[in-house]
This record gives sequence, C-alpha cells and structure tokens, in this order.
Amino acid sequence: MDTDFDVVVVGCGLAGSASAWAATRRGASVLALDRFREHHARGSSHGSSRIVRRAYGDVLYARLAGEAFELWREVELQSGTTVLRMLGGLDFGAHRNTAAISEHLSSCGVAHEVLAAREAERRWPGMRFEGDVVHHEQAGTMDPQAAIDALISLARRGGADVRFGSAAVRVAAGDGAARVELGDGSAVTAGRVVVAAGAWVQPLVGADVPLPPMRITQQQIFHFPRRDTAAPPWPSVIHVDAGLGEVYHLAGGRDGGAGDDRKIGEHDRGTACSADTRDGVVDPASRQRIVDYVRRWLPGLDPTPRGEATCLYTHTPTGDFVLDRVGPLVVSSPCSGHGAKFAPLIGELTARLAFGDGSVPDRFRLASHATAHRASVSL
Repeated sequence: MDTDFDVVVVGCGLAGSASAWAATRRGASVLALDRFREHHARGSSHGSSRIVRRAYGDVLYARLAGEAFELWREVELQSGTTVLRMLGGLDFGAHRNTAAISEHLSSCGVAHEVLAAREAERRWPGMRFEGDVVHHEQAGTMDPQAAIDALISLARRGGADVRFGSAAVRVAAGDGAARVELGDGSAVTAGRVVVAAGAWVQPLVGADVPLPPMRITQQQIFHFPRRDTAAPPWPSVIHVDAGLGEVYHLAGGRDGGAGDDRKIGEHDRGTACSADTRDGVVDPASRQRIVDYVRRWLPGLDPTPRGEATCLYTHTPTGDFVLDRVGPLVVSSPCSGHGAKFAPLIGELTARLAFGDGSVPDRFRLASHATAHRASVSL
C-alpha cells in the first residue's frame, strides 16, 4: 500500500523527537507532529533541568541508563549542543535502599562510594543527611529543551518534516498501514505510526491498543535561591523517607535564573487530572511541604521559593515504561516521571520496534504490563 511517509511520529517531546531522529538514521521518510507550538510547556518535556543518573534500586534501569549516556554523548557531538551537566549524584534516606543501589552500580561497573552522613555534610556544606549516602559521578542534569532542539535539528538534517502546531486527533490502524487524522481536517498515512504523545497516548490509541491503566497527575516544582551563589553547584539528590515520600533536588539551570536556584519537587505526590484538564495551578500544600523540607534538610538555601511551575506525569501501575507495537502502531510512553534521562535510548528502542527488531526489554511490553503483579520500580 502506498503511504505518504514511512513513519509518522505523534508528539515532539523528548521521546518523540528522539524517535524521529532514530527513524531518519535508518533512512526512513519521517513526519513528526506536535499539537502545540515549539518550546511549549504543556506536556512533560519542557524546562532546563532534569536528573540524569546511573543510581537505581532496579538493575535494569541502572544498565539502560548507561546505554542512554552513550547516546546522549552522540547527540551532543552530532548537534554541537551541550545537553548534560555532570555534577554527580547522591542517594540517601531511611527508605532509600542504598545497599541495593550500591550493588547495582557495582554490577554495572559504575564507580561510586558509600559515605556516612557526617562525611557527606562535610563535603557538601548546606545539605543535611541521615544514614548511608551513595555518591557517584555518572550523574547530574540534562537540559530537556536544549535536548529537544538538538534532536529535532538532527531529525530535520536527516530529512524529517517536523510540524509544530499540528494536532493528531485520531490514529487508526489499517491493513498494513495507519492513518493519522489532523486537527485541520486533513490526514496522512504511514507504514508505522509512533505515538509518543505523553498524557495524550491513551486518548489517541486506547481504543486499539491494550494499554495498562494510566494515571495522569499534575506535579509541581519549586526553585529556591542558594545562599552562597559562589559555591560549586551541588550534586543531584534523591531522598526517600517514610514521612517525606520521595523528594528530589538538582541544579535548576536556566529556569533557576542567574543564581542557578535549586529545583526541588516531590516525585510521588501530584494532583489527578487529564491531559486537557490540567489547570497549571500549583498546589499550596505541596509548596508548604517543600518549604518545610528546605528548612529541615537544606540550610544552604533561602527557604522562600523564587519560582514555581507545573508539569504532567503519566504513571503506569508498576512504574515501568510502555514500549511495544500493535500492527502498524508503536506506543512509546517512558512513563512515571523517570523517563527523561533515557530519551535517546527510548528513540532507538522505538525505531527498533517500528522496523521489526524486537530487542526491547520484556518488562516494557504490553503483555508484561497485562500480567504484572510486581511492586513498583525502585527508583
């Protein structure tokens, strides 16, 4: 069957732009669509700073993070854009399994050290710790907007037609091909359609693809000024405690202003919404919890936030990603708030699915999600 393109990618966030680049590297004709304007903040991929790290309580993700780092370096070299800021990473907390993290880092050949809390406080003045603290240098931050710009540029260099402000309103599988209906009433056909639309994945393909239940939440982050702006930036931090849940903080990059204000958020708390009903209003209870957190754990910060924002999470019950193909439809959903660091690898895995290579971790497949009874991913 004749089609307009070999591959249509729906969504130009991190996963979609990486998928478009990976498809062009295979010589495919590619159309990439995003319903919003370029550099929008309506989805899950905007901003200037996300954590990258090798430290995971789950060895699969510790290994895959290493593969992603190799591809990030390729993105930087080919695009001439700096995307990564390697500041190191720290993991601690009464409910952070530092022993498992250390074990997985060792099994992946990642140099690291386990420090006592007092030693960590000596090394990084202005932060407080408890228990063992795992430190590794293969961590830091990634600039999502710079990464998307670089990936889109590389995809266009490979011949991709990239259209912002062009919404896919329906994706339908046909006999050996798929049809994408657009908001302006037109339609395009392709041999494969990659749906990497974040919180919009379920509305687009849920009728044709047996997706796991997906919960959408609006999360919030806050930027706090550093008291000593001349001091070196701190490593990225994951802190897990029964009373706190999971709190993360990292260098804020451009969004942190001239002082590189510290970005802080709660990973496991958010307000339920849908892709289209998110209100963008920061939860005052979350703001107060984070202010209290800064006063207790981060005396090196001014406890009055200077900036705040919201974003979307798309959660699966296990926290695992969804990467699979049903006929001509490929679903790419690196879900649950920890997928950004894997973006170029997600693009590569998605392209493998689109072009018939099944070498994707079984845990990401739809069948695995349908039968999963394991606990959530140990981040």
